[in-house]
Amino acid sequence: MSVAITFANLFSMIPALLSGDESNLYSVLIRGRHGIGKSWIAYLSASNLTWDIEALKTRAIRAGAGETSLPVIEQRASQMTEGDLLGLPSPEMVRVNGQLAANLRPFAWLIKACTEPVVLFLDEIDRGTTEVRQGFFQLGDSRQINGWKLHPGTVVFGAVNGGVHAAQYQVADMDPAELDRWVTFDVEPSVEDWLNWAKGEVHPILWDFINQNHDHLEHKGEFEPGTVYPSRRSWHRLSNTLAKVNMLDDEQANLGLLFNLSHGFVGFEAAVCFRDFVENFERQVTIEDILDDGKIEKTKDFGLVDHVALIEKMDARDIFSAKIKDPRMINLVAYFDALPAEARMKLFTTLTKDNNQISADNGSAFHKELAKQGKVGAFIKLLGGK
Repeated sequence: MSVAITFANLFSMIPALLSGDESNLYSVLIRGRHGIGKSWIAYLSASNLTWDIEALKTRAIRAGAGETSLPVIEQRASQMTEGDLLGLPSPEMVRVNGQLAANLRPFAWLIKACTEPVVLFLDEIDRGTTEVRQGFFQLGDSRQINGWKLHPGTVVFGAVNGGVHAAQYQVADMDPAELDRWVTFDVEPSVEDWLNWAKGEVHPILWDFINQNHDHLEHKGEFEPGTVYPSRRSWHRLSNTLAKVNMLDDEQANLGLLFNLSHGFVGFEAAVCFRDFVENFERQVTIEDILDDGKIEKTKDFGLVDHVALIEKMDARDIFSAKIKDPRMINLVAYFDALPAEARMKLFTTLTKDNNQISADNGSAFHKELAKQGKVGAFIKLLGGK
């Protein structure tokens, strides 16, 4: 039995795995379904080292002069043979105890990982041959192969589709000795993981659609052969494609073409719902409707899920990352007063979550406006007071 974690959980543990000297440097294996962003972990770790940079410096990772990025070397076991790991015979012979002997020269990727700090991402390990997998787990454990030793600053990540989802994929089981070479995490990312990542990465309309239709982000049941299903990766690719032809910003866009494009990326059911959402988007309640125009009445038929989606939309637009001034604060408090209790708590915690001066100023201004509008009592009751 294994315990699945979110990406947020994984990020909180990475500093303990990648800090310290080489003797305490562990190779991380990520197991999970396709399209959830396993590769992204390796690339994120290379381009945005959010953990302790000082600790990384002690391992010779390039963190000086403001540089906190590493090159990523990606090798896929499914596309490799044993020779790709060990290299090719060198034309230069060597002498061993007076006898001429052949020598193997490794390929460029291994030399680079051994001579400078990189993120070495070993993908699709459970789709490789036994020989390649044996070589990969030597790299993950002993950090060397065929006499070549990884650089002390090189970080190793692996990714597989196996684990609890293995039955859905054409993959080989990893035996206990193989798994023992890795620190292994089964990742089941939350919808919030994707929504947080997708801010600025996908079109706002597509982001709004997923924010209000969590079930369409990805398929969770059994996969029927030949059926196209949505995944986190396919939504991102669809967003990039629609952006190229400006389809989500054009009010006169051909919705039939939008459906056909969407169908190819995310399948029939998700494409139908997404097309309908885009067609009716202008009738959605916007942030500006609430904060700028004070049209609280537009939410009169909202349920809890709708209110939470609107609050998350405000958060995604970084509304609460800047100081909120009148009349926006007046309208925000009026909206707060119209919310069900659970959504009120969501709004207030989102408003003050950053724990910085701007957040404190917004919280103070919010309380003052509550007092002006005579709604402090309701707020105290919400927090469990008398």
